[in-house]
Amino acid sequence: MGSVFMNKAPPSPPESASEATVEVYALQAGHFTLPERFFVHPASETARRTVPSLSFLIVHQDPVTSEKTRIVFDLGLRRDVKRYSEPIQKHVETRQPMETLPDVTKSLAAGGLSPDDIDYVMYSHVHWDHVGEPRDFAKSTFVIGNGAKALLHGAGSLRGSHSFFEADLLPSDRTLELPNPYEEVDEETKKPQSEGKGPDFFQEWKSHENLPRVLDLFHDGSLYIVDAPGHLPGHINILAKTGPMTTVYLAGDACHDRRIMRNERKIGEWLDDHGHICCIHADKKLAEQTIERIQKLESDGVEVIFAHDFEWEEDVKNQSRFFGQA
Repeated sequence: MGSVFMNKAPPSPPESASEATVEVYALQAGHFTLPERFFVHPASETARRTVPSLSFLIVHQDPVTSEKTRIVFDLGLRRDVKRYSEPIQKHVETRQPMETLPDVTKSLAAGGLSPDDIDYVMYSHVHWDHVGEPRDFAKSTFVIGNGAKALLHGAGSLRGSHSFFEADLLPSDRTLELPNPYEEVDEETKKPQSEGKGPDFFQEWKSHENLPRVLDLFHDGSLYIVDAPGHLPGHINILAKTGPMTTVYLAGDACHDRRIMRNERKIGEWLDDHGHICCIHADKKLAEQTIERIQKLESDGVEVIFAHDFEWEEDVKNQSRFFGQA
Protein backbone atom coordinates (compact mmCIF):
# COMPACT_ATOMS: atom_id res chain seq x y z
CA MET A 1 0.00 0.00 0.00
CA GLY A 2 1.15 3.57 -0.60
CA SER A 3 1.83 6.37 1.80
CA VAL A 4 -1.07 8.31 3.23
CA PHE A 5 -1.02 12.08 2.86
CA MET A 6 0.66 13.42 6.01
CA ASN A 7 -0.18 10.21 7.84
CA LYS A 8 2.06 7.16 7.46
CA ALA A 9 -0.29 4.64 9.09
CA PRO A 10 -4.08 4.26 9.09
CA PRO A 11 -5.59 6.38 11.85
CA SER A 12 -6.60 4.81 15.15
CA PRO A 13 -10.33 4.75 15.82
CA PRO A 14 -11.23 8.31 16.82
CA GLU A 15 -12.50 9.07 20.30
CA SER A 16 -14.69 11.82 18.90
CA ALA A 17 -15.95 12.98 15.54
CA SER A 18 -13.41 15.82 15.49
CA GLU A 19 -10.57 13.26 15.44
CA ALA A 20 -11.86 11.27 12.47
CA THR A 21 -9.52 11.19 9.47
CA VAL A 22 -9.25 9.65 6.02
CA GLU A 23 -6.34 8.41 3.95
CA VAL A 24 -5.70 10.23 0.67
CA TYR A 25 -3.40 8.97 -2.09
CA ALA A 26 -2.61 10.52 -5.46
CA LEU A 27 -3.15 8.44 -8.61
CA GLN A 28 -1.43 8.98 -11.94
CA ALA A 29 -4.06 9.26 -14.66
CA GLY A 30 -2.24 10.57 -17.72
CA HIS A 31 -0.64 13.78 -19.02
CA PHE A 32 -1.60 16.18 -21.80
CA THR A 33 -0.54 19.59 -23.06
CA LEU A 34 -2.38 22.88 -22.61
CA PRO A 35 -1.96 26.13 -24.58
CA GLU A 36 -1.42 28.68 -21.78
CA ARG A 37 -3.41 31.46 -23.44
CA PHE A 38 -6.65 29.54 -22.86
CA PHE A 39 -6.02 29.38 -19.12
CA VAL A 40 -4.01 32.38 -17.93
CA HIS A 41 -3.62 36.04 -18.86
CA PRO A 42 -1.26 37.39 -19.92
CA ALA A 43 0.31 34.50 -21.89
CA SER A 44 2.12 34.24 -25.19
CA GLU A 45 0.36 32.76 -28.20
CA THR A 46 2.82 29.86 -28.35
CA ALA A 47 3.38 28.96 -24.68
CA ARG A 48 2.32 25.39 -23.89
CA ARG A 49 2.56 23.31 -20.73
CA THR A 50 2.33 19.54 -20.22
CA VAL A 51 0.25 18.86 -17.13
CA PRO A 52 -0.99 15.82 -15.22
CA SER A 53 -4.59 14.78 -14.90
CA LEU A 54 -4.48 13.71 -11.27
CA SER A 55 -6.94 11.40 -9.60
CA PHE A 56 -7.12 10.46 -5.93
CA LEU A 57 -7.95 7.46 -3.79
CA ILE A 58 -9.70 8.29 -0.53
CA VAL A 59 -10.14 5.65 2.19
CA HIS A 60 -12.49 6.08 5.15
CA GLN A 61 -12.61 3.53 7.97
CA ASP A 62 -15.62 3.28 10.25
CA PRO A 63 -14.36 3.56 13.86
CA VAL A 64 -16.96 1.10 15.16
CA THR A 65 -17.17 -1.57 12.46
CA SER A 66 -13.70 -1.00 10.90
CA GLU A 67 -15.44 -1.20 7.52
CA LYS A 68 -13.56 0.69 4.81
CA THR A 69 -15.15 2.85 2.13
CA ARG A 70 -12.93 3.46 -0.88
CA ILE A 71 -13.61 6.43 -3.14
CA VAL A 72 -11.79 7.41 -6.31
CA PHE A 73 -12.06 11.12 -7.08
CA ASP A 74 -11.85 11.60 -10.88
CA LEU A 75 -10.64 9.06 -13.44
CA GLY A 76 -8.37 11.28 -15.54
CA LEU A 77 -7.67 10.50 -19.20
CA ARG A 78 -9.15 7.58 -21.12
CA ARG A 79 -6.30 5.21 -22.04
CA ASP A 80 -7.68 4.68 -25.54
CA VAL A 81 -8.57 8.12 -26.89
CA LYS A 82 -10.37 6.50 -29.84
CA ARG A 83 -13.09 5.52 -27.38
CA TYR A 84 -14.00 9.19 -26.91
CA SER A 85 -16.76 10.62 -29.09
CA GLU A 86 -15.64 12.11 -32.40
CA PRO A 87 -15.88 15.78 -31.28
CA ILE A 88 -13.73 15.01 -28.23
CA GLN A 89 -11.21 13.13 -30.38
CA LYS A 90 -10.83 16.25 -32.52
CA HIS A 91 -10.25 18.32 -29.40
CA VAL A 92 -7.68 15.79 -28.14
CA GLU A 93 -5.63 16.47 -31.27
CA THR A 94 -5.05 20.01 -29.98
CA ARG A 95 -3.75 18.72 -26.63
CA GLN A 96 -0.70 16.82 -27.86
CA PRO A 97 1.74 15.59 -26.75
CA MET A 98 -0.33 13.31 -24.55
CA GLU A 99 0.37 10.18 -22.51
CA THR A 100 -2.60 8.18 -21.24
CA LEU A 101 -0.68 5.57 -19.26
CA PRO A 102 -0.49 4.75 -16.47
CA ASP A 103 -4.22 5.27 -16.11
CA VAL A 104 -6.22 4.94 -12.92
CA THR A 105 -6.54 1.16 -13.14
CA LYS A 106 -2.76 0.71 -13.39
CA SER A 107 -2.21 3.25 -10.61
CA LEU A 108 -4.58 1.35 -8.33
CA ALA A 109 -2.86 -1.94 -9.21
CA ALA A 110 0.46 -0.44 -8.11
CA GLY A 111 -0.94 -0.44 -4.58
CA GLY A 112 -2.72 -3.80 -4.80
CA LEU A 113 -6.25 -2.69 -5.63
CA SER A 114 -8.50 -3.28 -8.63
CA PRO A 115 -11.53 -1.28 -9.82
CA ASP A 116 -13.74 -3.89 -8.12
CA ASP A 117 -12.36 -2.72 -4.76
CA ILE A 118 -13.69 0.81 -5.30
CA ASP A 119 -17.06 1.57 -3.73
CA TYR A 120 -17.61 5.00 -5.29
CA VAL A 121 -16.22 6.92 -8.24
CA MET A 122 -16.82 10.61 -7.66
CA TYR A 123 -16.33 13.12 -10.46
CA SER A 124 -15.22 16.68 -9.79
CA HIS A 125 -17.01 17.37 -13.10
CA VAL A 126 -17.65 15.67 -16.41
CA HIS A 127 -15.12 17.22 -18.80
CA TRP A 128 -13.38 14.65 -21.03
CA ASP A 129 -10.04 14.80 -19.20
CA HIS A 130 -11.60 13.74 -15.88
CA VAL A 131 -14.07 11.01 -16.81
CA GLY A 132 -11.60 8.26 -17.77
CA GLU A 133 -13.05 4.83 -18.53
CA PRO A 134 -16.14 4.25 -16.37
CA ARG A 135 -16.72 0.75 -17.75
CA ASP A 136 -13.62 -0.42 -15.83
CA PHE A 137 -15.56 0.18 -12.59
CA ALA A 138 -18.34 -2.33 -13.07
CA LYS A 139 -19.21 -2.60 -9.38
CA SER A 140 -18.77 1.02 -8.30
CA THR A 141 -21.46 3.63 -7.74
CA PHE A 142 -20.79 6.88 -9.61
CA VAL A 143 -21.38 10.23 -7.92
CA ILE A 144 -21.76 13.48 -9.86
CA GLY A 145 -22.51 17.05 -8.85
CA ASN A 146 -25.91 18.59 -9.32
CA GLY A 147 -26.36 19.70 -12.93
CA ALA A 148 -23.83 17.25 -14.39
CA LYS A 149 -26.51 14.83 -15.58
CA ALA A 150 -28.17 17.56 -17.64
CA LEU A 151 -24.83 18.41 -19.23
CA LEU A 152 -24.24 14.80 -20.22
CA HIS A 153 -27.60 14.77 -21.95
CA GLY A 154 -27.04 17.92 -23.97
CA ALA A 155 -28.42 20.72 -21.81
CA GLY A 156 -26.75 24.12 -21.84
CA SER A 157 -24.92 26.15 -24.47
CA LEU A 158 -21.29 26.07 -23.39
CA ARG A 159 -18.71 27.30 -25.90
CA GLY A 160 -15.33 25.80 -26.67
CA SER A 161 -14.16 22.52 -28.18
CA HIS A 162 -13.52 21.15 -24.68
CA SER A 163 -17.22 21.24 -23.81
CA PHE A 164 -18.50 18.09 -25.49
CA PHE A 165 -20.08 15.40 -23.36
CA GLU A 166 -21.17 11.77 -23.73
CA ALA A 167 -24.80 10.96 -22.93
CA ASP A 168 -24.00 7.29 -22.38
CA LEU A 169 -20.99 7.95 -20.12
CA LEU A 170 -22.45 6.54 -16.89
CA PRO A 171 -24.65 3.57 -15.94
CA SER A 172 -28.04 4.98 -14.97
CA ASP A 173 -28.65 2.31 -12.33
CA ARG A 174 -25.36 3.03 -10.54
CA THR A 175 -25.18 6.82 -10.72
CA LEU A 176 -26.12 9.28 -7.97
CA GLU A 177 -26.52 12.98 -8.64
CA LEU A 178 -26.01 15.12 -5.55
CA PRO A 179 -28.88 17.34 -4.38
CA ASN A 180 -29.04 20.97 -5.48
CA PRO A 181 -26.79 23.01 -3.13
CA TYR A 182 -29.17 25.96 -3.44
CA GLU A 183 -32.36 24.16 -2.48
CA GLU A 184 -33.50 22.46 0.69
CA VAL A 185 -33.40 18.67 0.65
CA ASP A 186 -36.85 17.29 1.39
CA GLU A 187 -37.21 14.88 4.29
CA GLU A 188 -38.24 11.92 2.16
CA THR A 189 -35.05 12.24 0.11
CA LYS A 190 -32.58 12.47 2.97
CA LYS A 191 -34.14 10.14 5.55
CA PRO A 192 -33.18 6.78 3.98
CA GLN A 193 -29.55 7.84 3.68
CA SER A 194 -29.23 9.34 7.15
CA GLU A 195 -30.50 6.18 8.81
CA GLY A 196 -28.09 3.93 6.97
CA LYS A 197 -24.37 3.42 7.39
CA GLY A 198 -21.65 4.63 5.09
CA PRO A 199 -21.57 7.89 3.14
CA ASP A 200 -24.62 10.15 3.17
CA PHE A 201 -24.99 11.83 -0.22
CA PHE A 202 -28.50 13.23 0.31
CA GLN A 203 -28.19 15.38 3.40
CA GLU A 204 -28.63 19.14 3.70
CA TRP A 205 -25.81 21.32 2.39
CA LYS A 206 -24.33 23.41 5.21
CA SER A 207 -21.55 25.94 5.69
CA HIS A 208 -18.13 24.95 7.03
CA GLU A 209 -15.46 27.52 7.90
CA ASN A 210 -15.31 29.84 4.86
CA LEU A 211 -17.07 27.35 2.57
CA PRO A 212 -20.77 28.19 2.18
CA ARG A 213 -22.00 24.79 0.95
CA VAL A 214 -20.57 21.40 1.94
CA LEU A 215 -21.74 17.86 2.70
CA ASP A 216 -20.15 16.16 5.73
CA LEU A 217 -20.10 12.84 3.93
CA PHE A 218 -19.61 10.49 6.93
CA HIS A 219 -21.01 12.87 9.58
CA ASP A 220 -17.67 12.80 11.39
CA GLY A 221 -15.81 15.79 9.92
CA SER A 222 -13.29 13.63 8.07
CA LEU A 223 -14.47 14.24 4.49
CA TYR A 224 -16.49 17.06 2.96
CA ILE A 225 -17.89 17.37 -0.53
CA VAL A 226 -17.62 21.06 -1.45
CA ASP A 227 -19.81 22.94 -3.88
CA ALA A 228 -17.24 24.73 -6.08
CA PRO A 229 -19.18 26.71 -8.70
CA GLY A 230 -17.79 28.46 -11.75
CA HIS A 231 -15.88 25.97 -13.82
CA LEU A 232 -18.77 23.77 -14.94
CA PRO A 233 -22.26 22.96 -13.63
CA GLY A 234 -21.91 20.25 -11.01
CA HIS A 235 -18.27 21.07 -10.22
CA ILE A 236 -17.38 19.77 -6.75
CA ASN A 237 -14.21 19.66 -4.65
CA ILE A 238 -13.10 17.59 -1.65
CA LEU A 239 -11.90 18.74 1.78
CA ALA A 240 -10.22 15.83 3.58
CA LYS A 241 -8.85 15.70 7.10
CA THR A 242 -5.76 13.47 6.89
CA GLY A 243 -4.33 13.90 10.38
CA PRO A 244 -4.83 15.76 13.68
CA MET A 245 -3.31 18.91 12.18
CA THR A 246 -3.39 18.25 8.42
CA THR A 247 -6.08 18.86 5.82
CA VAL A 248 -5.99 18.44 2.04
CA TYR A 249 -8.23 20.24 -0.44
CA LEU A 250 -8.70 18.53 -3.81
CA ALA A 251 -9.66 21.41 -6.07
CA GLY A 252 -10.40 19.74 -9.40
CA ASP A 253 -10.50 22.42 -12.12
CA ALA A 254 -11.33 25.32 -9.81
CA CYS A 255 -7.99 26.69 -11.01
CA HIS A 256 -5.57 25.48 -13.69
CA ASP A 257 -2.38 27.37 -12.85
CA ARG A 258 -0.85 28.29 -9.50
CA ARG A 259 0.16 31.68 -10.84
CA ILE A 260 -3.52 32.59 -10.58
CA MET A 261 -3.53 31.45 -6.96
CA ARG A 262 -0.47 33.66 -6.32
CA ASN A 263 -2.21 36.59 -8.07
CA GLU A 264 0.56 36.63 -10.70
CA ARG A 265 -1.89 35.93 -13.54
CA LYS A 266 -5.60 36.26 -14.19
CA ILE A 267 -8.03 33.76 -15.71
CA GLY A 268 -7.57 33.64 -19.48
CA GLU A 269 -10.18 34.48 -22.12
CA TRP A 270 -10.12 34.21 -25.92
CA LEU A 271 -12.25 34.87 -28.99
CA ASP A 272 -13.68 31.91 -30.90
CA ASP A 273 -14.12 31.74 -34.68
CA HIS A 274 -17.39 33.65 -34.39
CA GLY A 275 -15.96 36.47 -32.30
CA HIS A 276 -17.51 35.32 -29.02
CA ILE A 277 -15.56 35.71 -25.80
CA CYS A 278 -14.74 32.28 -24.39
CA CYS A 279 -13.37 31.16 -21.03
CA ILE A 280 -12.31 27.77 -19.70
CA HIS A 281 -14.79 28.44 -16.87
CA ALA A 282 -18.52 28.45 -17.64
CA ASP A 283 -18.96 31.36 -15.21
CA LYS A 284 -15.77 33.35 -14.75
CA LYS A 285 -17.10 35.50 -11.89
CA LEU A 286 -18.21 32.48 -9.87
CA ALA A 287 -14.88 30.80 -10.61
CA GLU A 288 -13.04 33.82 -9.22
CA GLN A 289 -15.12 33.65 -6.04
CA THR A 290 -14.34 29.96 -5.66
CA ILE A 291 -10.62 30.65 -6.13
CA GLU A 292 -10.77 33.35 -3.44
CA ARG A 293 -12.24 30.85 -0.98
CA ILE A 294 -9.51 28.33 -1.84
CA GLN A 295 -6.85 31.02 -1.39
CA LYS A 296 -8.20 31.62 2.11
CA LEU A 297 -8.04 27.91 2.93
CA GLU A 298 -4.45 27.74 1.69
CA SER A 299 -3.48 30.80 3.74
CA ASP A 300 -4.92 29.00 6.79
CA GLY A 301 -2.61 26.02 6.24
CA VAL A 302 -4.77 23.68 4.14
CA GLU A 303 -2.82 21.90 1.40
CA VAL A 304 -4.44 22.59 -1.98
CA ILE A 305 -3.97 20.29 -4.98
CA PHE A 306 -5.49 20.94 -8.40
CA ALA A 307 -6.24 18.24 -10.96
CA HIS A 308 -3.63 19.64 -13.37
CA ASP A 309 -1.19 20.73 -10.68
CA PHE A 310 2.15 20.33 -12.46
CA GLU A 311 3.96 22.28 -9.72
CA TRP A 312 2.70 19.86 -7.07
CA GLU A 313 3.56 16.83 -9.20
CA GLU A 314 7.07 18.10 -9.96
CA ASP A 315 7.85 18.61 -6.27
CA VAL A 316 10.15 15.70 -5.37
CA LYS A 317 8.71 15.30 -1.89
CA ASN A 318 5.32 14.41 -3.36
CA GLN A 319 6.52 11.39 -5.33
CA SER A 320 6.05 9.10 -2.33
CA ARG A 321 2.45 10.25 -1.99
CA PHE A 322 1.25 8.31 -5.01
CA PHE A 323 -0.54 5.07 -4.25
CA GLY A 324 1.82 2.11 -4.16
CA GLN A 325 4.98 4.21 -3.76
CA ALA A 326 7.17 3.80 -0.73
